[in-house]
Amino acid sequence: MHLRPTRRALFAGLAAVTACQKSPAKTIGVVPKGANHIFWKTVHAGAVKAAREAGYEVEWKAPTLEIDTARQIEIVESMVNRKLAGIALAPVDKKALVAVVERAGAQGIPVAIFDSGIDTKKKLCYVATNNEEGGRLAARRVGELLGGKGKVAVVGFMPGSASTMERESGFESEIKTKFPGIEIVGIQFGMASQAKSMTATENFLSAHPDLAAVFADNESSTAGAVQALKSRNARKVKLAGFDASDHLVADMREGWIDSLVVQNPFKMGYESTRAVARHVAGQDVSPTIDSGVRIVLASDLDKPDVKELLFPDLKPYLG
Repeated sequence: MHLRPTRRALFAGLAAVTACQKSPAKTIGVVPKGANHIFWKTVHAGAVKAAREAGYEVEWKAPTLEIDTARQIEIVESMVNRKLAGIALAPVDKKALVAVVERAGAQGIPVAIFDSGIDTKKKLCYVATNNEEGGRLAARRVGELLGGKGKVAVVGFMPGSASTMERESGFESEIKTKFPGIEIVGIQFGMASQAKSMTATENFLSAHPDLAAVFADNESSTAGAVQALKSRNARKVKLAGFDASDHLVADMREGWIDSLVVQNPFKMGYESTRAVARHVAGQDVSPTIDSGVRIVLASDLDKPDVKELLFPDLKPYLG
């Protein structure tokens, strides 16, 4: 025997389905490079805050791997096809994402770029850290620690990522200009993998027994580099990293990391999403927004402003 559902049950079911469906016109897509690191979760929280204030919802979608350019293109294409109100994007590659960003613009969908640059002018705005300055901050700290002499290795993120390439450029140019007695022995890329970053650092330590310092230019690179130093008990090698996490802060307290250059990912997510909402409302948007950068030492960790920057409360936005 088949039981026919009641009219009330049918309406309840339809209401539930409707509630789960977001209106494309009131949804802003936010596409980071990845979603696993606390950096991206903090970006997500900032985006949700801005969207709520403007009466929008956030569709948050990221590639599983931070180096997966093809997957990120697919995500953005889907958002363009569904005609979302706008998109905030952190491009994995500054060239590969150009075509889809320009296609969005041609269809009237504004794209705010955040965290890492892209090689097109067909974007709404660019919200990011001054990454070259971040690299220079790390270089000045390393130069001071080494007294202007010694060998330094760079553990990078990946070729083609504009933000980390700018950090590497800033670091290298500052070392060459201010500390000519310091030799940069090379750069190896961790490709968003802590394990590969650890191997890269171990390779440097093996090739250069007198290595004095390491600059790691993102969270996974820093995490891998510190594991390599621990595995070799290489406390004499100074590590200047980029970005922060609970584990990295703990390693800094224990003396394995000398310093961390930190960004403001909450502001990145907030300002890029807010820019989309303002544009759709017909309001002016600044073409470039600096989200800020600073260097943090172990002695800074208990300062209120640093604690707020490193450990923002995400629960009101992410649950």
